[in-house]
This record gives sequence, C-alpha cells and structure tokens, in this order.
Amino acid sequence: MPQRSSEIKEPRKEPRVTLKTLAEHLHLTAGTISAALNDSAAARAIPEHTKRRILEAARELNYKPNYFARSLRLQRTYTIGVIAQQIGDPYGAGIISGIEEYLRNTEYFFLTVIHRHDQRILQTYSQMLLARGVEGFITVDTSIKEAPALPTVAVAGHRQVPGVTNLTIDHKVAARLALTHLLEYGHREIAFFKGHKHSSDSKTRWAAICDVAKELGIHIRPELTVQLETDLATPELGYPAAKQLVAGEHRFTALFAFNDISAIGAIQAFQEAGLRVPEDVSIIGFDDIPLAVIFKPELTTVSQRLPRMGQIAAKTIIDQIEKTADYQSEIMVEPELIQRASSGPMKIHVALPKVAS
Repeated sequence: MPQRSSEIKEPRKEPRVTLKTLAEHLHLTAGTISAALNDSAAARAIPEHTKRRILEAARELNYKPNYFARSLRLQRTYTIGVIAQQIGDPYGAGIISGIEEYLRNTEYFFLTVIHRHDQRILQTYSQMLLARGVEGFITVDTSIKEAPALPTVAVAGHRQVPGVTNLTIDHKVAARLALTHLLEYGHREIAFFKGHKHSSDSKTRWAAICDVAKELGIHIRPELTVQLETDLATPELGYPAAKQLVAGEHRFTALFAFNDISAIGAIQAFQEAGLRVPEDVSIIGFDDIPLAVIFKPELTTVSQRLPRMGQIAAKTIIDQIEKTADYQSEIMVEPELIQRASSGPMKIHVALPKVAS
C-alpha cells in the first residue's frame, strides 16, 4: 500500500524584496531607492545612470512596493470609488472597462458599488466608500443632487453641481446624426423609445431629440412614442415597447431607440410580427455595445465610445486628486454614427400585422 505522509509540506516562500534589500544590493540608501522608484522631487538630484540602475535592479529582483506601508506613511489610499447603477448592463460595463484599463497602468485601484437607483443604498454605499478612504468618486448613470465631499467625475451627469465634472456626449449632435440619417433614407414616420425615468441620460437625450426633430421638420407623434418602463439590461427592455407599436393604428417606417439593448429587443418583436429589418422598419440604437455587431442584422447606432469615456473619467479624477490639471465643470465627447445593416432606404410601406390580443 502507498505510504501516507504524516505532514503536509507548505510551499517554500521566497524572501520578500524590500527597499532595504535593494539598498544593500546596490550599495545605496533606502531613501535614494524610494525617491527614484516614486519619481519624487528628491529624485531630481539623482544621476540618470543611478536611476537606471535602481529601476533595472527592481525589475530583476521582482521588487513590489508595499502600498499599505506607503499609504500609512503618506496618509493616502490611492483608491477611487466607482458608483454605478449596474455592472451587468452593457452601458455600465463599457464605462467600467475603460476605467479599469486606464487605472491598470497607474498606482490607483477602484472599489465599485451598485445602487440600482435606490437612494437609501446609494447614500449608504457612498458613506462606506468614504469610510474606506477613497480619494475621489466616479459615478456612472447616477444623479448627483448635492456637492460631494471629494472630487467627483459624473459619467452621464447633467446637473451642475459644484466640484463635479460632468462627462457627457453632445446629445444634440447625436440626435442630429441619427435623425438626419433616417431622413436621407426617406423616413418621415419615425417611432421613438424614451429612456427609463431614472436613467440620468433620459431627460437630456429626449429634449435634444425634440429640439433637433423640430429643426429638421420631423413631427414626433405621441402615438409613436413609447416610454420604457423598466431599466432591464436585456433585450426584454425593448420587446414589449415594440409590440405596443406594432399593435397600434399608426404606421411607421423607422425606430430611434433609447439604447442598443432596447433596439435589439425591438428587432426581435418586429421579426416575430412578420416585419423585416431594415426592409420594412429601419432601426437605430444608441451606445454601440459589443452585441450591436454580433446580433443580426447588425445594428446601426450612435456610438458613445463607452470604454473611451471610462478612460477619460479615470484620467480626469486622478488629475483632480493630484491637482495636475485645472478643474473642469464639463467635458463633452463627440458621438459618432455607426451605420450597419439595421437601417436602409424606406420601401413602399405595407400594413403592419396586428398582434392577437
């Protein structure tokens, strides 16, 4: 029978490389090593060839800084609090992906909390992040009503609040891109999905659509405007709204949806009703989520460049924390129309199939 070992051997641990280790290895002081690695003001007095020796030795010996000790010494945490409505929705995921990508190359990391538009939870989680020593906030699809205690960047922020940088897209440009595209294809009877009332973009985007539609001579019919009643992160968001349009008495040849996920749900509903996209109904979404290029037909959409917005938010909050750039109350990002297969020229319209009640 095989022998059973009476003891479990723990893996051998390599000795931890510290500033003292590097100092002894290079015959320099720990203060010189620290100044060079942190590129502090004191590093200016260190010769370049010495800095290179220090950096090369740190890589060679796999030196990893003790951020806990550094935080205690400097009374810093290098932590950012990210407050989002959801993580699982494509919009929030795209923004947070950009934040993570930017912070990966810095000494900062982030903690994320989710509130789902529950004000009590939002307040509780904000206080918890403060108690954990975050140095700034990035909010995503979150309404800020009062001045925060720390530097804050609000992605999709529209309320002017002291100390908050609102990072938004130009919604009028976005509306003009989408509606002009439909007009050029001959569409005049256009249906709309309005965003959920809790979404921070809904009110601003709808006001921009109404203003641009008036400028372009497009009549927005109340009977072709459907309010999205939930904030689901699946195509189910737009499915019942599209069913409502199909069941109505008024014809339409195009739909401008509040976001991509509701547009994809609408495509499913229209196809089930016997309508072809784009031959019978052209559809434009908003956001340019990854699913927009996977779903068939591929979705024409207004791109917000979500990961890029996350990167801008991360850079901006670090600039504010480190005071390396002037405060900006607003940063505007230009949207882009991405034309794909879900939009096309208006065809001779046939009667809409009726959905059985």
